[in-house]
Amino acid sequence: MIFITAKLRVKPEHAEEWPEISRAFTEATRAEPGCQWFDWYRGTENPAEYGLVEAFRDDEAGAEHVRSAHFKAAQRTLPRFLTETPRIVNSTLAQDDWSELGELAVTG
Repeated sequence: MIFITAKLRVKPEHAEEWPEISRAFTEATRAEPGCQWFDWYRGTENPAEYGLVEAFRDDEAGAEHVRSAHFKAAQRTLPRFLTETPRIVNSTLAQDDWSELGELAVTG
């Protein structure tokens, strides 16, 4: 699976609106057959910073995502709401879902 985490710093005046601003892109990405998840999280120390955790089935699914019309539309429309170029970690993992965090196992 292709596993990507990204940090996006949204202009403070748009931070509250970011879920709506990115909604069409989010929904279209989640509907892609190769998308395993595409989830946004908001920073607790900086409410204008959003984290994105996404996964795609394989290299081809990731490539299809980047070639999609909604990705190209996001490239044109979303940067104007950001303070800087987003930062990412992109990795290929030999798994296809989340693993359990055994150190915090819930028992009983």
